[in-house]
Amino acid sequence: MALSPASVGAILLAGGATFAGALPVLYFRRLNDWSITVLLGFGGGVMLAATAFSLLLPGIEAASERYGSRLAVALVILLGIGLGSLLLALVHYVAPHEHFIKGVDCQRASRLARVWLFIIAIALHNFPEGLAVGVSFGSEDVQTGMLTALGIGLQNFPEGLIVAMSLVAEGYTIGYTLWVSLLTATIEPIASFLGLGIVSVAQASLPWALTFAAGAMLFVICDEIIPESNRRGRENEGTIGIIIGFTLLVILSILFGG
Repeated sequence: MALSPASVGAILLAGGATFAGALPVLYFRRLNDWSITVLLGFGGGVMLAATAFSLLLPGIEAASERYGSRLAVALVILLGIGLGSLLLALVHYVAPHEHFIKGVDCQRASRLARVWLFIIAIALHNFPEGLAVGVSFGSEDVQTGMLTALGIGLQNFPEGLIVAMSLVAEGYTIGYTLWVSLLTATIEPIASFLGLGIVSVAQASLPWALTFAAGAMLFVICDEIIPESNRRGRENEGTIGIIIGFTLLVILSILFGG
């Protein structure tokens, strides 16, 4: 399918929000625990709403149109979410990376420079997010694609800020930190165009692609974002952030989702 310039721009801006989020390190160097917790929760809430309204609901609709039977639709949802979350779980198990607050994960992490642990961690987040954006546009519902891109962009900005602050705190220069942020930001558009290409070539894969992306997103939310937002004894702040992020995207979907 042919994307409009606005759709291409939305895909690029969603990924670029990671880099944009890093730019405040030019002016200040540190975030307090309260701010980090609320921002992480906010990102998790936005992702949760995007998963539900931009992936699962369109996935159910696409499966219903293609298969008709409620049992078949339920099976598509079950397998799609299961495969998406399982793949992300396997990747997280074998790929060394560093959580924002929890710290290093995976025994092989000691072999890598810490900056690469951050890069891998953001790649593990950004790839399924980019895939979700691309698949949403592949459904040929431009409004859903735009809403997904907006939601992911809203999540990427605080994530980019937190990562940049973490790298500066580790002693990396501002220039190097911004270069890492730009590098990680490119992952998402690549994944977006990959997801779009898969759906465009085989429209029959749309229900599976939407639910697979939803499963991958759910794994990131449940395994990374929400647990991280509840660390350091600030569960209330993390929960408030989740509710704010979720509600904001629901309101945006009502106002602009058509």
